[in-house]
Amino acid sequence: MQLSSLLQRFNEPETLKMAKLGRELRAQGIDVIDLSLGEPDFDTPEHIKEAAVKAIHDNWSHYTPVPGYLDLREAICTKFKRDNNLDYKPENIVVSTGAKQSLANVILALVDDNDEVLIPTPYWVTYSELVKIARGRVVEIKSTAKSGFKITPEQLEAAITPHTKVFLFSSPCNPSGAVYSKEELEGLANVFRKHPNIQIISDEIYEYINFVGSHESIAQFEDIKDRVIIVNGLSKGFAMTGWRLGYIAADPAIAKACEKLQGQFTSGTSSITQKAAVVALTTDLRPSMDMVKEFTRRRARVMELIKDIPGVVCSAPEGAFYIFPDISYYFGKSDGKTTIHTSGDLCMYLLNTAHVSSVMGEAFGDPDCVRFSFANSMEKIEEAWARISKALASLK
Repeated sequence: MQLSSLLQRFNEPETLKMAKLGRELRAQGIDVIDLSLGEPDFDTPEHIKEAAVKAIHDNWSHYTPVPGYLDLREAICTKFKRDNNLDYKPENIVVSTGAKQSLANVILALVDDNDEVLIPTPYWVTYSELVKIARGRVVEIKSTAKSGFKITPEQLEAAITPHTKVFLFSSPCNPSGAVYSKEELEGLANVFRKHPNIQIISDEIYEYINFVGSHESIAQFEDIKDRVIIVNGLSKGFAMTGWRLGYIAADPAIAKACEKLQGQFTSGTSSITQKAAVVALTTDLRPSMDMVKEFTRRRARVMELIKDIPGVVCSAPEGAFYIFPDISYYFGKSDGKTTIHTSGDLCMYLLNTAHVSSVMGEAFGDPDCVRFSFANSMEKIEEAWARISKALASLK
């Protein structure tokens, strides 16, 4: 059987690959601590679950409109006004089966063969692969730990060519935790003002998980707002990963294009999830804020746990729930059986020796780093870092 050449254009997500390897070891009876997946370890808040149960009893069990129920799109507009002081109408909103589908819709709607998509490093693993699926070209703009894993306007300007179609970034960032301030975003916006043909995809899925202040969206600059496509969803801020609901806010022409694509792929997302989402977005946010308080506590503890581990260079993340340390100190070292050449080697070493899963930096565009999640219990986090410290001490 000859499969489509499409499958050769992109790779399996390393995040899912590492989770799969961890499950395989668990099936063998090995106690693996998962620091690889980006999933809150909290349950969905009770008032959201109750809304879903009510929707079931009220027989919201039929096909849904492709862009989402009107009341949900209105709720999303209300959320944008309340949280971001952004004015949108339902015609700007398309609801999808997760923010990943939202991103796929937008990229497929915008990117043609050999169009260039600028992506600051490090970036979420799926960004580059979606561009490849669309036959676009990924152009990485390198950031460093020294720059707070953020790019400058000068770097952005230097990367733009006549073929540049899209700029794609996240703030707060997965995996680095970098958060762009209003002033930093305005610096980037000044560059985009000079290049009116570039569309800006702003992934804001970690909006609520911010340790340094209020969230700032690049869509706040009115003169470029019609070129900004905000991607957001319920997975991270509401502990609703399995409910699968993401959404975009975009110019109506882009929203219509995404609706057209989605109409052939999945149609509308789950009716029950949508009804629960209305309640999530428009009522009590205290459970979300309580989660952020716990992430803040874990972040502080992780930074304590790693500060004395030789060769692990890491700054405290400003948002999201990951640390992204430089571990290149260990390249070339060995425990006598395994020699570490890459961050991928180190991840496999930690999985097989310490039984802790993580994700290699190569997948995020930074081969010197490894991503470790702190979306796990404090007990598991402390045990995981004790194991990691012991395993790393064996490398000479």
